Amino acid sequence: MPSTKEGPAFAGMDQTANRKSSHIELVLNEKIDYLKSTGFEKYEFVHNALPEMDFAEIDTGVKFFSHKFSAPIIVSSMTGGFERAGRINSAIAELCRERKIGMGVGSQRQALQNGDYLESFKIVRRIAKDIFVMSNIGAAQVADGLAIKEVGRIIEMVEADALAIHLNALQEFIQPEGDRNFRGVLKGISKLVKSVKVPVIVKETGAGIGAGAAKRLIEAGVSAIDVSGAGGTSWAAIETMRRADRRVGEKFWNWGIPTADALAQVNALPSRKKIKLISSGGIRDGIDVAKSVALGADLCAGAQPFLKALENGGTEGLIREFDNWVEELKGVMFLTGSRNLSQLKKAKIVKAAS
Repeated sequence: MPSTKEGPAFAGMDQTANRKSSHIELVLNEKIDYLKSTGFEKYEFVHNALPEMDFAEIDTGVKFFSHKFSAPIIVSSMTGGFERAGRINSAIAELCRERKIGMGVGSQRQALQNGDYLESFKIVRRIAKDIFVMSNIGAAQVADGLAIKEVGRIIEMVEADALAIHLNALQEFIQPEGDRNFRGVLKGISKLVKSVKVPVIVKETGAGIGAGAAKRLIEAGVSAIDVSGAGGTSWAAIETMRRADRRVGEKFWNWGIPTADALAQVNALPSRKKIKLISSGGIRDGIDVAKSVALGADLCAGAQPFLKALENGGTEGLIREFDNWVEELKGVMFLTGSRNLSQLKKAKIVKAAS
């Protein structure tokens, strides 16, 4: 990536906004999912024919850091930094306010480059003053030595309750203008953990965080890990469609750790109890949420289904999609005799018959 006087992390201002816009268009209009599954189909709950409970008594609430969520669901870091992003973030913030859940904004790298689209990020807090909000910056910018004052700017921009750092080595490798220098990412994360006043969450972008990487992140002091495994949106696929020559991208279309496998790996670590664990990557309904919780997740994140629901049905469609997820989650809880999420974590889940 070409360098400017502000350093390589801040090159290509207009290019970043255009790239963000093209990402949304590709997610909405092209087939960009992994060709392999998340792995959740390998698991099924043991049906409880005698739940001995009233469906109306089911409590899906969960505390995440200092915030109470109505359900273990967060709308994953998605967008910001171009004109249409403001409308998307506005609708998502409205959903999160109405249903008392959290959200993440997309990478705020563009907002550090110039002030053209600051409102696409700031609108979240103006609409939803009390929800849990994650700020967001990329690993490549952390590796470049992103200044603490700049991290402070993006946190302050959305009055964030946490800072998310996204790991996207696969995406950067395939991306035509990608930054392939990831040397120093872990050191940068460790520095931010010690410097910022909010919890630091590290998330993948669809290729998965396995046991080895998770162990190093926990040792670095992060507060939460979002495994963001393979099986949902393939960022390799998205970036492949932006390349003139697609050969290399097509070879890596399915690269990554399936979400269920990544979740199981991280949950099995002896140091797992030191962090919050988030499941994402191909979460498509409330049953996936329930399986994630039973496999160890504290929270589940989704992006593509909510974006498509908003595109096809507006804010009402977005809220309806969320409500369907909650109803499905409650259905699993009812049929396993789980009155709350603590009991769902202990519900019997087994490998499905092949």
